[in-house]
Amino acid sequence: MRTHFDVFGLARAYDVDVPALEKQYRELSLQHHPDRVAPGDAKERLKALEGTTALNEAFKTLKDPVRRAFYLLKLHGVDLEREDAGAQKDMPLEFLEEVMELREALDAAMAKKDLARAQAMGTQVGTQRKAALDEAAGALRHLEAAGTPGEEAAAQVRKASHALGRVRYFTRFLEQVDAFEEESLS
Repeated sequence: MRTHFDVFGLARAYDVDVPALEKQYRELSLQHHPDRVAPGDAKERLKALEGTTALNEAFKTLKDPVRRAFYLLKLHGVDLEREDAGAQKDMPLEFLEEVMELREALDAAMAKKDLARAQAMGTQVGTQRKAALDEAAGALRHLEAAGTPGEEAAAQVRKASHALGRVRYFTRFLEQVDAFEEESLS
C-alpha cells in the first residue's frame, strides 16, 4: 500500500520538515499537473489527475500535525476517523464525564449569551487539546523508535489513541465555541 509518506519519499514519522514538504509539493505539483499531458491522451490525463489528487491529499495530511498524527495511528491499525472506532468506546470514564461537564457549562454560557465565559472555556480547552496532541506525538515518536511490534508498541498505540481521542473531543468543543463566537458577533 502506498502511503502519503511514500508520495513524498519520506519515512513514516510524526516529525516532518514542513517548509521542505511545501517546497517538494510545489515541485511535484508542477511536474505531475494534468495540463502537462497531451490533450488527446485521456488515459494519461486521468492518471495525471489521480496522481495530482493523491499528491494534494498527501500534502494536506502531512503538513497538518493533527491530521498527520491521526494518519500515523491509522497506519498502525487504529482509525479514529470512524465513528465506531474502538478507541472512542475505550475512553476513560473520568474523561467522558469531564467532557459532559464542559459541554453542559458551554451550553449554559451559550444560553446566557455569555461570550466571555465561552471564550475563556475555549482557551482552557485549547490548552488541553495542545497537551493531548503533544502526548500523542510523544507516543508516536516512541512507537517509531521501538521499530518492532510488541507489547511496548501496543502500549504506545493505545496511548496515542487515547490522546488523539481527547484531541478529537476537544476539537469539536472548540468548533462549537467558534460557532457561538461567530453567531454572537454577527
